[in-house]
Amino acid sequence: MDKVYLILENGDKFEGYGVGATGEVIGEVVFTTSMGGYLETVADPTYSGQIVVQTFPLIGNYGDIPEDYDVKSIDLAGYVCREMCDEPSNFRCKGKFADMLRKNGVITLCGVDTRRLTKTIRENGVMNGIITTNPCPDADTMKKVKEYRIKDAVAKTSCKEVQTFGEGDKNIAVVDYGESANLVAEFVKRGMKVTRFPHDAKAEDVLATKPDGIVLSNGAGDPAECKAEAAEADKLLRSGIPMLAVSLGHQILALSQGGKTYKLKYGHRGGNQPVKEAAGERIFITSQNHGYCVDNNAIPENAKLLYVNANDGTCEGLSYKNAVSVQFHPEECGGPLDTQFIIENFIAKTEEKR
Repeated sequence: MDKVYLILENGDKFEGYGVGATGEVIGEVVFTTSMGGYLETVADPTYSGQIVVQTFPLIGNYGDIPEDYDVKSIDLAGYVCREMCDEPSNFRCKGKFADMLRKNGVITLCGVDTRRLTKTIRENGVMNGIITTNPCPDADTMKKVKEYRIKDAVAKTSCKEVQTFGEGDKNIAVVDYGESANLVAEFVKRGMKVTRFPHDAKAEDVLATKPDGIVLSNGAGDPAECKAEAAEADKLLRSGIPMLAVSLGHQILALSQGGKTYKLKYGHRGGNQPVKEAAGERIFITSQNHGYCVDNNAIPENAKLLYVNANDGTCEGLSYKNAVSVQFHPEECGGPLDTQFIIENFIAKTEEKR
């Protein structure tokens, strides 16, 4: 097999071989600690513009199961793993994971020392990198690597028009910042109608559908770029309708109320992130995928801290008069289900509103 390389902006080089689509790609290199759910990882729009490193050494052992992911498009820049299973075994398997990556144009590097790579990112912080067949890129190429920035990720991954899913006498409005398909599915399977709006939808258009509840979805990129989205989120909060904000939605809602966000050294990505009650003792294992967080020292005055990350103490949840926002994913089907009660509590609030 031909050699392929991941070269970080600091010059560190990691050798492997290609198993997905071929080509050269630049992206922000991040790692996820999930032991399973690789299909959901690849399909997650939140990874837009990023080269994703799997810390778990064996990937693809249950193959490709199309029923487990439903996406608008696959937007991650590239994919890196230690070993790719070539003989998957699962009664639902429809093919090899490597073939799925190739079909969807995902440039993939296998055979990498992902332990050393992950330690490098943990020690130095998230860096840009390039997957290439050239072991010695020229100065102009490395300049492009260093200058790379993820831009307009929300606009790229959001739906482009208003969409309706499911049937029922209760209507949930979802503002889509690049949401994972399972967020909508959680409400549809509970017998609700879901109206999904693009990221740039005006608050008055959302409210015109007379929603029983409003959800601000997860998404990709820097929340500080989402000034227009934050302005509309403020209007939605002022409506008094019960709201649930998830991940990027949580950050945008905080910004809309005067809070601040900042970039983490290497983020929280994986299905084993511990979250603790801020005013209690319970700890939940959660699925997360984010590189930014709400600043604990600049929480909005009208918000109360609900949850913190048990590892580093960062903000994991806030409560407002008519809203709850969480940094983790209570709807995640590729990870733990410890916090699905948050969805149930939100639905209960919509009942009270009626």
